Amino acid sequence: MKTFLLINFCLITALGISQEAVFSPKYSTAKFPKTKEGKIINYVFEFKNTGDAALEFYSYEVECSCTKVELPNEPTQPGQNGRISVSFDTNGKSYFQDRIIYLQTNTERKKEKLRLKVYVDPKTIENPTSEKDKN
Repeated sequence: MKTFLLINFCLITALGISQEAVFSPKYSTAKFPKTKEGKIINYVFEFKNTGDAALEFYSYEVECSCTKVELPNEPTQPGQNGRISVSFDTNGKSYFQDRIIYLQTNTERKKEKLRLKVYVDPKTIENPTSEKDKN
């Protein structure tokens, strides 16, 4: 009987220790059509916590201040859905843009990744007419 209780206790303890949050985004990459420079692109990444512990977001890292991220304020419970809002200001950006967002979390990986991809059509700079062209 003691052996049975000891084994039972060990199994329960092991199961309790292995609980973890799992970040499962519906889409981890958002691709946008060709966009004119100067526009702000907004996207909401939907995700689900498919783990068995609450999912917490501590912070995020982006390459430049042109990308803003709004993380959930509260932990996302197991089985629950959540949203992460991202905006990317294309002003001053041109051609192919691949914005990576690194999320600091309590998942096994500790760092999760989301992406925005877009081709930014640069503003055209109008050249002033020179004196030669006027004649």
